Amino acid sequence: MDFFSVLALLGGLAIFLYGMNLMGDGLAKVAGGKLERILETLTSSPIRAVLLGMGVTAVIQSSSATTVMVVGFVNSGIMKLSQVVGIIMGANIGTTVTSWILSLTGIQSDNFIIRLFKPTSFSPILALVGVILIMFTKSQKKKDVGTIFVGFAILMYGMSAMSGAVEPLADVPEFTGLLVKFSNPLLGVVAGAVLTAIIQSSSASVGILQALCLTGMVPFSAALPIIMGQNIGTCVTALLSAIGANVNAKRAAMIHLYFNLIGTVLFMAVFYTVNAAVHFSFMPQAATPAGIAILHSTFNITATLVLLPFGKWLEKLACLTIRDKKEETETAVAADPDFMILESRFLEKPSFAVEQSRNAAKKMAEDSHRTLFTALDLLKHFSADGKKAVEESEKKVDRYEDELGTYLVKLNQKDLSVHDSHSISIMLHCIGDFERISDHGVNIMESAQELHEKGLKFSEKALEELRVMEHAVEDIVDIAYKVYENQDVQLAREIEPLEEVIDELSKELKYRHIQRLRAGECTIEMGFILSDVTTSLERVADHCSNIGVCVTQVHEDSFDTHQHLKQIKHSPDETFYRELELIRRQYQLPTLSEEIAKDKTVTAGA
Repeated sequence: MDFFSVLALLGGLAIFLYGMNLMGDGLAKVAGGKLERILETLTSSPIRAVLLGMGVTAVIQSSSATTVMVVGFVNSGIMKLSQVVGIIMGANIGTTVTSWILSLTGIQSDNFIIRLFKPTSFSPILALVGVILIMFTKSQKKKDVGTIFVGFAILMYGMSAMSGAVEPLADVPEFTGLLVKFSNPLLGVVAGAVLTAIIQSSSASVGILQALCLTGMVPFSAALPIIMGQNIGTCVTALLSAIGANVNAKRAAMIHLYFNLIGTVLFMAVFYTVNAAVHFSFMPQAATPAGIAILHSTFNITATLVLLPFGKWLEKLACLTIRDKKEETETAVAADPDFMILESRFLEKPSFAVEQSRNAAKKMAEDSHRTLFTALDLLKHFSADGKKAVEESEKKVDRYEDELGTYLVKLNQKDLSVHDSHSISIMLHCIGDFERISDHGVNIMESAQELHEKGLKFSEKALEELRVMEHAVEDIVDIAYKVYENQDVQLAREIEPLEEVIDELSKELKYRHIQRLRAGECTIEMGFILSDVTTSLERVADHCSNIGVCVTQVHEDSFDTHQHLKQIKHSPDETFYRELELIRRQYQLPTLSEEIAKDKTVTAGA
């Protein structure tokens, strides 16, 4: 094997790994985070957990990715440690699907139908279909399917390139001698573990072994311990991801390691004991890609069947290895689960990370809503508990803006689908409005506190007028939050005319206060407080308008806010102005007294 053959081998390996990565990314995008949501919710029984872990891993083609997700679930508090055992076992079974696909490279037949199943026959067709979908379709889903096809074709081309590069090794005595050494179970396990730990993928390392098998020089006696070692080596990815995680997340990674370690020891002990007695005839024979797939599946299925009933013991063993520390326990108690869902490990699966961000943004909107409405209640009945509730909710909203904003910026740098990209744009725009609405809630609370501490009260007329504006603001907030949650562009059209009416109400309330001031019915001090409250309410409506405009613009791929508002308010069919008149009637202020009404007429005439 010369220098150029080595280059061909490395190039084939690079293409193989890239194809596997491309196909996995395409599958993850098509799944759109749904698989991870299923993992999160449907793990009530061990058998169901195994099936779920197996199914998810078979689809995304990576047991390491599934296990890292599980570590993230445990670290964020979404999943309990007891739920992960079955998923990890199922992931090990699911990853064997790749080896079965790759075993197709070993098909040898002159039959036309059988030859069609050989990857070198159908991969070019998949590549062609994939390129057409990527280049000539507008649907993101179709483009993602095209990515899967192209990734699979590249994967198979890399496998073929590796097989061709290692073919000359069949005539190299040193290569044959090295493989004989791997027939030693201990050396074979170490070799398989090291290879898999380096490339961070058991599927890829099994594929490399299957490529070597095509030389006809790899006996089953050497392939078996290497496969065992590959299952141990794949644990490195989860162990690395658990660095910096909480105690239970580290235990989840250790469960993965212990399952593969114990499974390997038991399987090899039983297998080699039986082999010593009966001498399996296939051991010295040359391994085939299909034979590798059979061994890989047999080991993982057997290990799962044997160890699944002892899942609780694996959990206890992990707890004994990673013990609770006082400071970590205190940190866990202090941690807010609402923020733990923004787990950095989920960033490797952007679709699911976007879903978690949506959940966090929804909670932020709820806290912002609570802050404002609690503050409005304090204007009527002030209490120390209500004041504290407003302050705590506002602090939580501030924290959401900081942590969610940072998370979304990181997420925005990932390879996202168009739908997910739109979702992130909306969230990045709207979380600032949620935070400002909660700030105005605090301002209203402070006005209510000032009234309470100074023993002041609004006049009955002022209260009646203020209630009309409060009612309008409560309605626009409810509409805006529904628009955000449901991405309802049609409902968003109801926001602008209502926001215009609230602006009018704010001006009218301030004007009426001046008239009462002139009539000696109110004081300047009360006027300042009323002005603060109405200004806060008016600005809340402005932020609701921002939310409606943002949702509409993102869905229309337009980001000129002024042009958008101009189109709404000056549309040819005058829909906006008809809505405006209807809403004005709905939120009419009480009629002014004759004296003030007369004064208003004189002032208007002047």
